[in-house]
Amino acid sequence: MWSWILASVGICGIALVGLVRREGWLVLIVNEALWVVYAVTTRQYGFILMAATYLVIYVYSFRKWGERQDS
Repeated sequence: MWSWILASVGICGIALVGLVRREGWLVLIVNEALWVVYAVTTRQYGFILMAATYLVIYVYSFRKWGERQDS
């Protein structure tokens, strides 16, 4: 069930980004952190690499969007 919830939150985050809403990146960042917790809790360690990679990309993108808004 948790994987379904996390997948749904991720889809919502992507939808927000598609609507050019910066908070979509925040939803995605929190979601990936929760995926890491899920991976450790369920001992599905392969998800950690995926979540960590996405997390880095989302943090980078969030920062870039902030720079564009400030200029």
